[in-house]
Order: sequence, then C-alpha cells, then structure tokens
Amino acid sequence: MRLQFDPDGSVQVRTGKVELGQGILTALAQIAVEELGLDPAQVRVLAADTAFGPDEGITSGSLSVQDAGAALRRACAEARPRPAGAPAQVGRSLPRIDLPAKFAGAPVFIHDLAPDGLLHGRVLHPPQPDARLLEADTAAAAALDGVMEVLCDGALVGLIAARSRDADRALALLHTRVRWQPAAAWVDDDAAFDAAHEGTLVDEHGACPTHAPARTLRACYRKPWIAHASIAPSCALAQWHGDGVGDGLGGLTVWTHSQGIFHLRRDLALAFGLAPEAVRVRHVEGAGCYGHNGADDVAFDAAWLARRVPGRPVRVLWTRADEMTRAPLGPAMQMQLEADLDAQGRVLHWRHRVWSAGHSRRPGRSATPALLGSWQTAQPFDAPASINMPIATGGGAERNARPGYALPAWQVFRHDVTAPQPRSSALRALGAFGNVFAAESFVDEIAQATGIDPLAWRRTHLTHDPRALAVLESAAAHAGWGTRVRQEGIGHGLAYARYKGSGAWCAVVAEVEAGATLRVRRLTVAVDVGLAVNPDGVVAQTEGGAIQATSWTLKEAVSVAADGVQGSSWEHYPILRFSEVPQVDVHVVESGEPSLGAGEAALGPTAAAIANALFDALGVRVRGLPLTPERIVAAMDAPEP
Repeated sequence: MRLQFDPDGSVQVRTGKVELGQGILTALAQIAVEELGLDPAQVRVLAADTAFGPDEGITSGSLSVQDAGAALRRACAEARPRPAGAPAQVGRSLPRIDLPAKFAGAPVFIHDLAPDGLLHGRVLHPPQPDARLLEADTAAAAALDGVMEVLCDGALVGLIAARSRDADRALALLHTRVRWQPAAAWVDDDAAFDAAHEGTLVDEHGACPTHAPARTLRACYRKPWIAHASIAPSCALAQWHGDGVGDGLGGLTVWTHSQGIFHLRRDLALAFGLAPEAVRVRHVEGAGCYGHNGADDVAFDAAWLARRVPGRPVRVLWTRADEMTRAPLGPAMQMQLEADLDAQGRVLHWRHRVWSAGHSRRPGRSATPALLGSWQTAQPFDAPASINMPIATGGGAERNARPGYALPAWQVFRHDVTAPQPRSSALRALGAFGNVFAAESFVDEIAQATGIDPLAWRRTHLTHDPRALAVLESAAAHAGWGTRVRQEGIGHGLAYARYKGSGAWCAVVAEVEAGATLRVRRLTVAVDVGLAVNPDGVVAQTEGGAIQATSWTLKEAVSVAADGVQGSSWEHYPILRFSEVPQVDVHVVESGEPSLGAGEAALGPTAAAIANALFDALGVRVRGLPLTPERIVAAMDAPEP
C-alpha cells in the first residue's frame, strides 16, 4: 500500500485492489481517514495502476478488506500516528464515493473512454479455443466505408475502423464469410464425470469406524456450467508507444476492467515479447463479473490490433455473443455425499466427493499466457490448463466441501475432470456454491430421515462454533422459523456455511412459493464479517450475492453442443428479472473481531436454503440445479428410492 502526502494536507492512497462495484475504494478510504485522523474530503483512493500502485494480487476471494485493508491500516499507522480524539470512521455507513458520478450518468466506465485519435477494433474468435480457421473472405468487409484494415493471424480475424458503427458493420459481414474446422468434440457432463480421474483424498478428519453402521444415506447433486453474463460486454483500450512495428515499438498501455492488473501485465508481456516494465495496465471500471470473465481476453485483442497502428489508441468491445460464448465459464460439478449413521441416527462418518474441472485459469499463474487470443495466432502459445488452488488457500473444486459441523470423522475427495469441454475458470465463490448447495441439502435429508427439525440438527452440531450459532439463530429468529404457519405451496428452508471455512459466517432462511414456477418470496440472511468497515457495504454485498445465487438456483445453465456452439443471447441464457427479485433482509451480527470479506459468503447457503424450502413446500427433493419446472416435475415423477 502506498501513500502520497500532498502539500495541501491531502493524501492519495494507491492500492492494487480494484473497484468492481463492491465499494472497496470507500472502505479503504474509511480506514485511511480513521488511521490518519483526517477529514474524509482529504483522502483520495486512486484507481489501481501498475505504474504507481502496489501489486496486491487479484481482487477476488472476498479478501480485499481482510488483506488490503489490514495493510493500509499498518501503512497509515507508520506514516502518521493517529491523533488523540480523532472521530471513528470504521464501522460507520458512509456514502459510497463511486456512486454519485454513476447516478449522474457521468462517463466513468471503460466503455465511455474516448481519448484523442481513438480507433475501434473487433475480433472474431473461433467457436472453440483450438478450432482452426479454414477460410476467411475479408475483401467485402475491408471495402466498407470507415474500415481501415482487416487482418488474419492464425485462427484470429480482426479489423480496425474509424467509428464504432463501421466496426460493427464489418464484423457482421465477416461472420458470414468465415469457416472453421472444429476441434475435438466436446463431451457432455455425464461422460466427463464418468471419465474423470480416480478420486484424490484432499482432506480428512477422525478415523473411519471399524464397525458397520446401522444405515448409510447417499445422495448425488449437480451444478451446471454457469456464465458470468455481465450486463455490459467486456471492453479494453490499448495503445503502443514508439515508432515502427515489432521490436521498434516502445511500451504498451492497456486500460482494462480486469480483476488482476499485475497478472494481466505479466501475460501481456509474455504474449508480445516485452519486459513487464514496458507494459502499463490501468484499471477502469466495467460491468461487474466477480470472477474471470472476458476482461483479460479482450485486453489481448485490443493490444493485438493496436500494434498495427502505433501511437493510436484502439478500443475493442466484445459483442453479447462473444461474452456468452468466448468468456470462461464456472464449471459443471457433481457432488456425491454419504453419511454412515448409528442406531440413534447420529453421523459416524461423512464422505463428500466432488467431480469438477479446474476453477482457475487466470492470467499470471502459468508459464504461458492465459489469454484466449494468444493461443489462436499463427505462432500460438500453449493454453494453460485450468487448476484448483491449494485447499490451504481456500481450494477450488473442493472449496467448502469440508463440513463445518462437529462430526466424529469425515473425508473429502476430488475427482479431476479433464475431458474436452468449455474453458473453465473462476466464477464467484468457485466450488463453494455447488458444495454448500449439496452439503446443506444433505443435512436436511439427514434431519428428515432421522425425524429432527433442520434447525435443531444444526444447533446440535455447531456448539463448537459460537459465531456459527449466532448467525444461525439470527437468521432463524428474524425469519420467524419457530412461528411459521403452514400454507399450501409455501415452503421455508434453512442453510448455513462459513465461507472457505475461514471467512465470513452466513445463514439463510428462504421462503418460496411453488406454483407453475418456483418463486423465491423472501430471503432472510445473517452474516458475521468481523468488524464491518462499512455496514451498508456489507449489506449491499450480501444482498447482491443472495440475488445472484437466486438467479443461478432458479434459472441459469449454459447449454453446450458438441461442436462448441453455445447459446449466445439472453433468450438462450435467462437470468433473474427485476420482477422476480425476492425481498432480501440482511442482518449483520456485530463483532469486534478482524474484518472478513462479505462478497461470496451468501451464495452457497442461498441455493441450499431455496432447495430445502422447495422440499418443505412440495415434499420433493430436487438435487440438480437449476430448479426449473421441468426438474421439479421429473423429481415428482421419479420412483421412490
């Protein structure tokens, strides 16, 4: 964290964390104001920039306040001891510093940037990352008014135009005049799971019982491929500095809404044969994605085209179809759970198996660039594989597979899926969304099978964790769990998890109405994030996570054909509409403990609470997401196990 003290008494804070709409710049400003004893108007937190700010990794994992906030507090304390009697700022709901300009419609997003000499680029990527270009008739597009150049480089087809509308016209024409040779056929999820590697034991506790259990419960749950589906497609600007082409070019400047500007800088340097110091990456806000979407890929596209016009900035905007079909996806998952019970219904041994592709293929972590276009040029780099981060740092596919309850013994296994399928990478909460959905659904199945109220079962198994009990009791009390009146078609469900087993505690009670479709009427959420730097920000982040999880749980699933063709519009990939958004009541449990992130804690518990509420309403258990009418009917018609 870097601080610059100006002659007028103000302070500039230079951070490596980026604003994604989560309010991080406001929270960091509050910490600096409190530690330095200044007026809020005297502190300015600047957008992240590799030329001036520190490398603080990727803005992800709900770690920004937890890590960057703590670093800023230490830096401020060293720079200037806090004056006695300075008014407290942390813990107050101060207004977000980024919102006034957005409310006023000011040009604050990357899509609004218009530097002098701006040109407009578009890039056609093949339908699969490793498909080949067979034919490209570029003459007609190159002849259109305003089109400056159309170029082919391996499997990439790009164009540069004077105006955005000229670029769009040329791109539409090119789409009709290219042919691709598909790569190896993609396999469906069933085949991919069947072909997965033998399971690896990644975590365990206690010893397996030596005697046979009274009975064993088993259930298998599924999560589909999920898209980021950002409302605004990815965008980037790039400008090469210097004269000539190739080695004669000087440095490269890229404007991006990437979550990891230093990681992107490294991969751009690799891709274009530059020293990292010759690449400057500047963050500008774009549409939020909460994961690895197309922001890094479109930055490569912009740099690739800008190399053709040294000194001129080139803006590349992906189309809606690009965003839906070319950006990385959150991978499909299968979770198989087993619990051995004794004669009294107590769990003796719990086993959680998860099948999944890797949950991370972000830039900056491999020997070759993790940038789509860099694999598709005439001299391509090898595409790095998707990986799972070590479980000690939160894990990937197995995130939150470790049970949070006091159980005598348990094991977690991961089965790595490597069959030809879409490009997978980080999506909000990574494997925690699928694993918590599965585990908390299974908890309800155990409670139902043993005749115990779901809240009572969780209370019994959380006595070791007072903070877990506190969020559980808060959510249940505010939702009126013990005073519910049964109504036909109305159900209530409960779920709990501590994100990553080391982050924020969260419990959710869902109220649903099961009619022609499943409608979520209300979500009651309780969270413990330690010291809440900005309570309104915690509430907003939790609300956003719960609403996004509701959309995933009810509607979202990517349909992928063997030739790589995916649905490319909202018609093919529906998301929750404003008219379908439930009432969300968030209750922040007060705490003076160290701050924890809030952004991802609610996603898994929300999905499980909705599924449990569906069972409460109809008496039918749906173990595959999303909870569509077709799946609900199929579950009703399925024979009893």
